[in-house]
Amino acid sequence: MGIRKTAVWTVALVLSAAVGAQERSTVGPADFVPVLAPAPGQSRIHVNAFLLDRLPVTNQQFLAFVRRHPQWRRDQVARVFADAEYLSHWAGPEELGQQALPTQPVTRVSWFAARAYCEASGSRLPDWYEWELAAAADEDRLDARATSKWQERTLAWYAQPGGHPLPPVGLDVANRYGIHDLNGTIWEWVEDFSSLMISGDSRTQGDPDKLRFCGAGALSAQDRENYPTLMRIAFLSALEARSTQRSLGFRCAAKEGS
Repeated sequence: MGIRKTAVWTVALVLSAAVGAQERSTVGPADFVPVLAPAPGQSRIHVNAFLLDRLPVTNQQFLAFVRRHPQWRRDQVARVFADAEYLSHWAGPEELGQQALPTQPVTRVSWFAARAYCEASGSRLPDWYEWELAAAADEDRLDARATSKWQERTLAWYAQPGGHPLPPVGLDVANRYGIHDLNGTIWEWVEDFSSLMISGDSRTQGDPDKLRFCGAGALSAQDRENYPTLMRIAFLSALEARSTQRSLGFRCAAKEGS
C-alpha cells in the first residue's frame, strides 16, 4: 500500500475511533422531489428537520451494544429476528477478529437488530425519504443527483467485486451536511424499507414472488435515469426484516433537538 493511501486510511481510523457517542448533523427541513412519487399526482414531499449520524455504526459500537444486550449476540438471538448469517463474520459472539475490524461499518445485521440498537441509544432508524434527502447531497450541493459526478461515484461502488474488504468509516469525503459514507460504502437499512415498492404488510415479507415486483415498482419512479437510487430501492424492498447481507449496515436518526 502506498504512503499516501496509508496516510488516508490512518486519518479515517483516527476519525472513526474518536466517535464514541455518535456525532449527528441536522438535515432539512426541505421540500424534496424523491425518486419515487409519494402519492399519485404528488411529486414533492416535505421532510422535517432531523438529525442523522455522520458515520455508519461500526463493529466496535455494535459490539458494545451486544455486550449490554446479550439477547442480540449471534448465539442467542431468536431466528425470527435474524437469519443464520447474522454477525457470522465476527470471530465470536463477543469477539470481532480480522474479518470485522473495529472501525469498519457493522454489517450482516438485520433490520430488527439495527432498530434495537438505535432504540437503545434513544434514537431510531431514518425513514426512506430522510435517508434519500441526506444522500442526495455531495460536498458541494444539497441536491447533486443530476450531476454525473454523484451518479458515477455510486455506480463505481456497484461495479466493485463483492469480496473486497470494507473501508473504515469516515474515509469518504463529507457531504454538505457533514455526513460521510452515504454513497459508495455500504447499503443501509431504513425504517420503512418494506413499503418502498411492495406491500408494507409484514405478512407478505416471505412471499417468493416478491422480487418480481421490484422492476414493476420502478415504473412509479419520477426519475428513471437515477439508476443508483433505483438500485437501492429494489435491493431494500426485496429484503425481509430478519435478512442480513455482507454489505448491509445502518446509521441512526433522531428528532432535531434530541
